[in-house]
Amino acid sequence: MLVHLALGLLATGFLNRPAPTGAPAASRVRSSSAVRMAKTVDFDEDSREKLMQGIDAVANAVKVTLGPKGRNVVLERNYGAPEIVNDGVTIARDIELEDPQQNVGVKLLVEVASKTDLKAGDGTTTSTVLAQAMVKEGLKSVAAGASPVALQRGINKCARKIVTEVSKLSKPISGNDDLRSIASISTNSQEMGRIIATAFEKVGALGSTTVEDGQTLTDEIDFTEGMEIDRGFVSPYFVKNQETQSAQLDKPRVLITDRKLTNMQEMVTLLEAIVKLKQPLVIFAEDVSGEALSSLVLNKMRGVLDVVAVKAPGFGDRRRAYMEDIAVLTGATFVTEQLGITMDQVTPEMLGTAERVVVGKEVTTVISTGEHTDEVAARIKLIQKQKEEADNQFDLEKCDERVAKLGGAIARIKVGAATETELKDKKLRYEDALNSVKCALEEGVVAGGGATLAYLAGQQERILGEMEFDDEDEKRGAEIVFRAIVAPIQQIATNAGVDGAVVLETVKDSEYGYGYNAAVDKYCDLIEAGVLDPAKVTCWGVENSASISGSILTTNVLICEIPADEDEAAMAAAGGGMGMDGYM
Repeated sequence: MLVHLALGLLATGFLNRPAPTGAPAASRVRSSSAVRMAKTVDFDEDSREKLMQGIDAVANAVKVTLGPKGRNVVLERNYGAPEIVNDGVTIARDIELEDPQQNVGVKLLVEVASKTDLKAGDGTTTSTVLAQAMVKEGLKSVAAGASPVALQRGINKCARKIVTEVSKLSKPISGNDDLRSIASISTNSQEMGRIIATAFEKVGALGSTTVEDGQTLTDEIDFTEGMEIDRGFVSPYFVKNQETQSAQLDKPRVLITDRKLTNMQEMVTLLEAIVKLKQPLVIFAEDVSGEALSSLVLNKMRGVLDVVAVKAPGFGDRRRAYMEDIAVLTGATFVTEQLGITMDQVTPEMLGTAERVVVGKEVTTVISTGEHTDEVAARIKLIQKQKEEADNQFDLEKCDERVAKLGGAIARIKVGAATETELKDKKLRYEDALNSVKCALEEGVVAGGGATLAYLAGQQERILGEMEFDDEDEKRGAEIVFRAIVAPIQQIATNAGVDGAVVLETVKDSEYGYGYNAAVDKYCDLIEAGVLDPAKVTCWGVENSASISGSILTTNVLICEIPADEDEAAMAAAGGGMGMDGYM
């Protein structure tokens, strides 16, 4: 019966025909299920032209947002209300073209904006405008017969020189007014700039400023003193203030362990010593349950021991890092299984100290005594080194968060808005401005409004004279950079309704700092007027745009998949999976 059924399926094509005798088994399986997609191959000018069309699509959509009089872009959403944004990288990431070859150009330019966003946190629109200008100028030189490889060398060499010149022109932040100017320019709002400057003034260089959704129509700012941990008490029986549902312990001893505390017997020696010292105790542990928890609660309620147990924050390896941070802040020994220390070996000398600990239902705040500043400073340096080695945005943010908690101050900007669309736009502006201010604190500021790059373009003869080139085409590559770096000031002027070429000619040969203030439509000393840009943002914009433009100029072949019709792709996949090769 089974033999007849198999033969019937074979005859109708629902089973594969037997493979040739010498064919390997793996080959027989692959031949029945593989679905191959055809690809297009474009060469020479055609390949670069397709890439340029994709780059233009992104850059032309993004550059309308540049400057104080830049416009917004509306992004459609399949679900929910459309977004109205002014953020370059957000707009770039939302663009996808129907033509697959052009879409490769889109992705390359998105990479420029994303890289600048990752390294500097702002300046994505400037990077996009610079990359478009460099590629456009470079393609002209390639069409004229210049060597693309030599052009790439010249572009990269000149970009590094420009970065050096920008660093020489930068000056450190001189006070809160400079912070407010940078934040105001980035957000295009004086009020938002004032809030950010206030936040940085309160928390200091090591503090952290975060952006959250507010519950009102206006923007508000809250400050938290000390290290804040996103965990609360293990049991509500530890609460001392019923009104606030919190427990405040003054000058407590602090026990930090990665163990699960369930057995009371191994803790008795330590707890008896703490009772004799008549000091409160805060326990940070992976978990406290069973006999250990009930005994702690009982002693707490009887007034024998003032104690609060808190679960360790974070998960996995990050939990261990957080616990080590708390140990450094309080001067405690981290009681961990890896050190081979058991709970019955813990002595009062291994416990840390804090000025005050406030434990709530979901949040615990630890205020340090200030006795371990050297250890905290060393820990912060270690975290900053880990940040440099981080390769994704999440790890970068967590490192900043840990530094801020150790530094002892956190500011929260609660963004208010009438609609969800306005709220998202304001949050993006705040985030960009916060990154700009951080960059300015790190590497100083230069004249804004594209004036710094325009000034360097006017110094072309001097700068080229200081550089060495292997051949004439390499020098042409450097000249491409100088023709491209004037694009931002021209675009800012265009968005303000002024002829960009006229503005460029007016400021190019002037003293450094003199430029066009598009916000008030006049020429002035931009540094005195408070129109400033972080030097780090400008440097990364030039470097990333030079990197991608050089790669595009040396492209000679573009290979892309031909997008298959959805119905045809589904039929091909179904046919391959059922083994119908050669039977249709």
